[in-house]
Amino acid sequence: MGELGGFQLGTLGALSLSVVSSVSIVICNKALMSSLGFIFATTLTSWHLLVTFCSLHVALLLKLFEHKAFDRKAVMGFGILNGISIGLLNLSLGFNSVGFYQMTKLAIIPCTVFLETAFLSKKFSRCIQLSLSVLLFGVGIATVTDLQLNLLGSVLSLLAIVTTCIAQIMTNTIQKKFKVSSTQLLYQSVPYQALTLFVSGPCLDGLLTNQNVFAFDYTPQVTIFIVLSCLISVSVNFSTFLVIGRTSPVTYQVLGHLKTCLVLAFGYVLLHDPFSWRNIFGISVAIVGMVLYSYFCTIEGQQKAWETSSQMLQVKDDESEPLIRVEAGAAINSDGPLPTPVWSSDKDLRA
Repeated sequence: MGELGGFQLGTLGALSLSVVSSVSIVICNKALMSSLGFIFATTLTSWHLLVTFCSLHVALLLKLFEHKAFDRKAVMGFGILNGISIGLLNLSLGFNSVGFYQMTKLAIIPCTVFLETAFLSKKFSRCIQLSLSVLLFGVGIATVTDLQLNLLGSVLSLLAIVTTCIAQIMTNTIQKKFKVSSTQLLYQSVPYQALTLFVSGPCLDGLLTNQNVFAFDYTPQVTIFIVLSCLISVSVNFSTFLVIGRTSPVTYQVLGHLKTCLVLAFGYVLLHDPFSWRNIFGISVAIVGMVLYSYFCTIEGQQKAWETSSQMLQVKDDESEPLIRVEAGAAINSDGPLPTPVWSSDKDLRA
């Protein structure tokens, strides 16, 4: 129970860190892009990843975590795929309406469920599927307004969905397969992510904005917000790998929609962004879906833990059974010879 409680506490801490850091970086980037005019999202992301790698390298030198080398090809492919998925999501936003982009983000959960079911033989109960449907319905009501379709934007969105799902599934499976921590995986993969976006970022941003990131006027205020954004990103990237490793890609996406609801609420309360009863209703439905998802995941997790502990107890009972025993019903006469010991054939068959 102690180990299970510690794991649950660590998971709760990872989820909380992810929510706080993600909402903080959204607020910072909104000020940077909307108020200060720095609209080069892909290039900024490459700087985030570069600062994350430098921070982790310093942590490694301070022996805050242990470096563990494993399959270099898997790490390289994973890192590059992550970088491509980020670039495709930014392109999807650039070539689609905001409403269609929100639909793209909503489609990541059902796509992840399909891929894990089809290729990893993972099963999702009807209760989990129902709660996810309620969540997606609520977020859709709150965020999706206009749906303007175009062929290029649709293709980019489809590619973004597939690459994002695969990258997040790999984040979970690689940690389990190679028995590496989220920090170890992030440290080894983030250079490839950063390099992919560092090379492609200025080109993508130029295509989307018709501006040159290197010709931008970097005032002290802009520089301060960029540095602050990069520092917060270290926590965002770390918590992302931590959450997916401890839970699942689907849970991480559910958490992402919670962040969306919190950002909408924050914008309304503090920044006085436009808000309607449709937003309020959608967020309320989404919260119901999140609560249901958390409840059913907790119940199913407890059932699995109980079944695992029962199996372990059964194994211990089997191991403690003696190899030599006196057959039941054999009378022991102190005046006569002892009965002949008999090997336990049941035990031999189970071995």
